[in-house]
Amino acid sequence: MSIPVKPIPEGFHSITPYLSIRGAAEAIEFYKRAFDAKERYRMPGPDGKTIGHAELLFGNSIVMLADAFPQCGNVSPSTLNGTTVGLAFYVEDVDSQFKKAIDAGAKVERPLEDMFYGDRSATVVDPYGHKWSIMTHKEDVSAEEIQKRLAGEYAKMGSEPGKK
Repeated sequence: MSIPVKPIPEGFHSITPYLSIRGAAEAIEFYKRAFDAKERYRMPGPDGKTIGHAELLFGNSIVMLADAFPQCGNVSPSTLNGTTVGLAFYVEDVDSQFKKAIDAGAKVERPLEDMFYGDRSATVVDPYGHKWSIMTHKEDVSAEEIQKRLAGEYAKMGSEPGKK
């Protein structure tokens, strides 16, 4: 008799990011330095040099990654001249994590600041083109209060979202 398996494997959440990276082996080392990621698993690519599949643990969340394989439709942000997705990363101490990411080679896209919705956060771009919003939750804010604060943010910007 077979043992039933869990439909969602142990340690995984319902959604797991999968990053395509040009230089995945170097990126794994960067993520360890910048974000304290822990390597769970690594499988070589067909050439024995690239990464065919890897899993890293960021806090309590798993991120999968592999070297870009354009022939299979997996392209990296460098191929796209940017990325279409960002990763939100909650940490205990955003200030120290932000410094660690910058010291490891990430570039600042948005500096550290206290946000109207209750988080202190910053956005960095890693050397492989992926955007990371690093955040620490500082204040519980109701949906109504967020709407009020958001109107103030739009007024500061001088426009509504999507309008220039």
